[in-house]
Amino acid sequence: MSIISVNDLAVSFGSGNDLKQVVKSVAFEVAPGETFGLVGESGCGKSTVLGALAGRIKGWSGAVSIDGDMVGPKRSRAQLAKQQMVFQDPFGSLHPRHTIGRTLLEPLEIHGLDRRQERVEQVLRDVGLPPGFRHRFPHQLSGGQRQRVAIARALILEPKILLLDEPTSALDVSIQAEILNLLKDLRERSKLTYILVSHDMAVIAHLCNRVAVMQDGVFVEIATRKQLLEGGVQHSYTKTLLDGSRGYIPHPR
Repeated sequence: MSIISVNDLAVSFGSGNDLKQVVKSVAFEVAPGETFGLVGESGCGKSTVLGALAGRIKGWSGAVSIDGDMVGPKRSRAQLAKQQMVFQDPFGSLHPRHTIGRTLLEPLEIHGLDRRQERVEQVLRDVGLPPGFRHRFPHQLSGGQRQRVAIARALILEPKILLLDEPTSALDVSIQAEILNLLKDLRERSKLTYILVSHDMAVIAHLCNRVAVMQDGVFVEIATRKQLLEGGVQHSYTKTLLDGSRGYIPHPR
């Protein structure tokens, strides 16, 4: 059974002569515990798909099921809590005048959860940060530490699904692998399901079981990790993306 099911999803912006269809009738399913990737060049519509799934973008049509529950553009708090988002920019996504503790407490207060200080300390440990970091401000943390806090904020409601929008692209190359390995470990430890948006085929190959390749708002191919690693893809655009990443994608063992 799929934990995420998307059928005929379409997203448009503007109206009249300015109407632009950004996502054009895409469909996919994601199994529990899977990492499903969305890859393509900037502007292809991959982040728009993620925004529609997250409930951030309201102007979509189609059928979306999350954890067996059909959802619409307007969601209940319980529906929103099942999936949380991690953004590209770990500094811009954190309030600069709030301590890390304040940032992590806010979702707990909104959803009326108990044991708040205990939950804050535990989720910091889960992402590899000392509990004392709750007293710090974002500017006192490195880029990698800020992204760990952003992941902690997404995890604190104990969601089943994380929606990851270019989670490593704003980080130094030396830190990217640490965050990818953290995400991999969290997925296995907490039985999470991911949808990962990236323009980087090496990142996709590192973390994803399958990937949908997007071009101009449509899926041109859905490939497995094995196909990516062995070059067994079919579409010319997918081959172009792979050629651009050659030397960065590890060979299968």
